[in-house]
Amino acid sequence: MTPDSVSPSCWWKAVQDHSREAGQLDMRELFHNDPKRFSRFSLEAAGVFLDFSKNRINQDTFKVLIEAARQQGLAGWIDRMFRGEKINLTENRRVLHTALRNLDGPPLMVDGKDILPEVRSKLAKIGRFVKAVHGGDWRGYTGKRVKDIVNIGIGGSDLGPRMVVDALHGHAVSSIKSHFVANVDGTDLSRVLSQLDPETSLFVIASKTFQTSETIINARSAKQWFLDRSGLGADVSKHFVAVSADSAEAQAFGIDQANLYETWDWVGGRYSLWSANGLSIALSIGMAGFEDLLKGARGMDEHFRTTPFEKNMPVILALIGIWNRNFLGAQTLATLPYDQRLQLFPAYLQQLDMESNGKTINRHGCSTSMQTGPIVWGSVGTNGQHAFYQLLHQGSDLVPVDFIVALQGDSELEIHHRVLVANCFAQAEALMRGKTTDEALVELTTSAKDGESMQDLARHKTFAGNRPSNTIMIDRLTSKSLGALIALYEHKVFVQGVMWDINSFDQWGVELGKQLVSGLLDEIEGESFPNRHDSSTNGLLARFKCRNGVR
Repeated sequence: MTPDSVSPSCWWKAVQDHSREAGQLDMRELFHNDPKRFSRFSLEAAGVFLDFSKNRINQDTFKVLIEAARQQGLAGWIDRMFRGEKINLTENRRVLHTALRNLDGPPLMVDGKDILPEVRSKLAKIGRFVKAVHGGDWRGYTGKRVKDIVNIGIGGSDLGPRMVVDALHGHAVSSIKSHFVANVDGTDLSRVLSQLDPETSLFVIASKTFQTSETIINARSAKQWFLDRSGLGADVSKHFVAVSADSAEAQAFGIDQANLYETWDWVGGRYSLWSANGLSIALSIGMAGFEDLLKGARGMDEHFRTTPFEKNMPVILALIGIWNRNFLGAQTLATLPYDQRLQLFPAYLQQLDMESNGKTINRHGCSTSMQTGPIVWGSVGTNGQHAFYQLLHQGSDLVPVDFIVALQGDSELEIHHRVLVANCFAQAEALMRGKTTDEALVELTTSAKDGESMQDLARHKTFAGNRPSNTIMIDRLTSKSLGALIALYEHKVFVQGVMWDINSFDQWGVELGKQLVSGLLDEIEGESFPNRHDSSTNGLLARFKCRNGVR
């Protein structure tokens, strides 16, 4: 413990004391001894079903974790967030992405003003624009209808909308194709531009500050591409719109004020897909689909806000994560959606979780005395089964898993979905059960040459099991169920931040690299060979400049 760190609160000691007794719980035995374990440790909310029975917990563990949340004052933090208090302490900001989903609730007063009419007014403006594009009233400078939408952003202005559009591709408007550009690597933008006709393309520039370097560089190049191919008289305003909280910067870029869709400072980037940053979503799936996304999230919001902790899905999912991370020593969390349409969901969750809770300083400015956010990773099943599941089953590290699956698929190939679901359930069971050496020996009775080799091979085929997982199920992947699923994880991350006593809504850790880029870029583009960095950075700069003609 460092000199300026603070001692864990009383909840920590209570859970730690319990973990010494319960740390060796065996799930096989727990299921054998309690036929009702599944019903005890599962629940449904807002169209999402959670089975958390395949975790190393018993009733006492559950009770001590729920009590820990109470002692940490979680109920108060939930109330403060929904009421619009400035819980983002380091930036002195409110955290009100939930207000963007509040389509029909009571007034939400902030500084004496109900903010919901303005939220709904901006949503209506998006709706009018989407209707104009889809209906053909909005056309390019030559009078042709829009056929391609290009979202240019990065981080929260890219990952959320990109994930949703990809997941709901089957619900997309057939006349419009969506593209996303995020990486400042020119090959990303070039690949997209090569598919476009400037007369029928619409660019959505998404940047909260309109100063994010990667986004602005890509936007300028896209604008120049448009001008180079359109010639004199081309009306940029027919092909470029912006999403930003800084209208002055957007207009300085050349965005017409009428084409600006404003966001608020109380909406963080990784929580912004519900705002005007969701413009590309609405353009892809239509306004009704976008509003269903909001309604799904709203359902989970209300469940989270009003439900006792014992039945509160985000709270339970968060506390199980705390148990695995801090008391069972798990350093990572694998998110494994058994749905090809959710292939980008793990990448989305990486930012949501790791940018929110990858902190070592608590709310009081002191070093934390506990491990915080896990490393989040994953891929779609069944692909991962033929790649990294070996480590999940027999590796030396404990890796908790969130399995995500829809009970009904949308493909006409029904047998495929049944096989997919069977694989999901089988992997969760295998992680829990494992396989004993005796069980392996029974399987090998006819395949080994002699007893000694059989015994040796059986050890290789032994799986320890007792590896924790959650199974999260929705009936079918729709705009509404996806909205609820996203909100579930948003609130889970918030709860864990409260438990770790950290601010989940800032991201100062990404700022240093941004600050250094400007100086390094000047040095890369200059003719001199600066020597003001460490020897590694100086050497890398010199090698780059030499290979690019600077001697």
